[in-house]
Amino acid sequence: MAEAIARRIASDSGQGKFVFESAGTQAWEGSPASDAALLVGVERNLDLSGHRSRQLTPAIARASDLVLAMSPAHVAQVRELHPDANVHLLGGYGEAGRGRPIADPFGGDLNDYRATADELEKELAGILARISAA
Repeated sequence: MAEAIARRIASDSGQGKFVFESAGTQAWEGSPASDAALLVGVERNLDLSGHRSRQLTPAIARASDLVLAMSPAHVAQVRELHPDANVHLLGGYGEAGRGRPIADPFGGDLNDYRATADELEKELAGILARISAA
């Protein structure tokens, strides 16, 4: 959901210079988005039908200018793959010392997915605004 939300925010605000890619530290390679994620996507005008999960690799981490992770454990895993990665918690990014995890709704109910999407929209809008202003 984060990738699709970031793409939509960037497109809506005319920030087409960014490239967004999703990869997971525990991803099942090639899996489609969950039914709940698809439904929340439809509710928010996000097309997740073509999404397929992929495993984060050292090459992906190395090629990324910025990696935003959902949890401290994810940050640590990214650093294991690429110690010099520019990786930060997505929640609170750019707020000095205020990074915070965002709950992964996987396995949760539809309301869990909606709550995570709400948080992602808020955080990603702020991140893109800060990056664009820099």
